[in-house]
Amino acid sequence: MVKDVNQTLKFYTDILGFEVVQTVPEQGSFDWGMVKSGDVEIMFQKEASIISDYPTLQDSKPGGALSLYIQVEDIQKWYDTLQTQTEIIKPLCQTFYGANEFTFTDPDGYILTYSEMNEAME
Repeated sequence: MVKDVNQTLKFYTDILGFEVVQTVPEQGSFDWGMVKSGDVEIMFQKEASIISDYPTLQDSKPGGALSLYIQVEDIQKWYDTLQTQTEIIKPLCQTFYGANEFTFTDPDGYILTYSEMNEAME
């Protein structure tokens, strides 16, 4: 559930490098959209649209209820790029399990953690 599918798709494509797979409608102000990067596919649906499909979501808000953990390459490049594009909620650090990670939010408040295993630990 997102407030603005167009804004969300723009963030995921322009900033995170995903590609748009499909939207409904095909042009204009989208009610639904799907993006893909590698084996990861994510679907987004406009708040009003998904509430009409699932009335039990009436009192829910977009964001915050879901966090995504994504393994990436060249984490320093991602960190440098995203610092000016979104809110970093956990700065780049090395974890006790040997990964370099940082956490940020997308436009709707969903939490994403990018992680790269430290080569010395692999």
